[in-house]
Amino acid sequence: MTQSEENYIKVIYLLSLTSNKGISSNAISAKMETKPSSATDMVKKLAEKKLVDYVKYQGVFLTETGKQLALSLVRKHRLWETFLVHKLEFSWDEVHEIAEELEHIKSEKLIDRLDQFLGFPSHDPHGDAIPDKDGILQTIDKILLPEAEINCTYLCVGVKDSSDSFLAYLDKINISLGTHIVLLAVEPFDQSCNVLINGKESMISYKIASNLFVKKA
Repeated sequence: MTQSEENYIKVIYLLSLTSNKGISSNAISAKMETKPSSATDMVKKLAEKKLVDYVKYQGVFLTETGKQLALSLVRKHRLWETFLVHKLEFSWDEVHEIAEELEHIKSEKLIDRLDQFLGFPSHDPHGDAIPDKDGILQTIDKILLPEAEINCTYLCVGVKDSSDSFLAYLDKINISLGTHIVLLAVEPFDQSCNVLINGKESMISYKIASNLFVKKA
């Protein structure tokens, strides 16, 4: 497997988490920031290796082998992000690109030792579940902030948008994993949210709120 093939497998898996049907070549190419024809060529290569199935007019589906490979890559990526944040003191908006490189390390023994060293974490610094070595993920009962009950205290447990720019912005407004948030009101005009962030009142846009996962404290 080349790094490029592994990247495609992981992208198809992540896209499949928000779709109940096959993944189109256009969706894959958009996520990979490449031409649709390049994505189609790669899908053919992955199909030859029995990692994906392509059904005409229905899209791309991971085979069981492809899914297990994707989960292994996701596990390595999120373990490395956890290591970088909790042990090397990187901020949560600095680690994605580094983990993108480290996830291609082949040694399963190293990853198992890393998992053990970190205390077998269930979630990464962005709140995303880390698959265990058998590919099993622990789930959190979470909702997006705009769906929260008014005047109830919630904890921030994850982000829908994990881009560096969004995470850096959250740092500016003092939101991170574990932050206490109370939804006070939703503005009818633009759905912006009046909130308490660790006890301090603030106004945040619907775009920000709809990218924050929370659970009741």
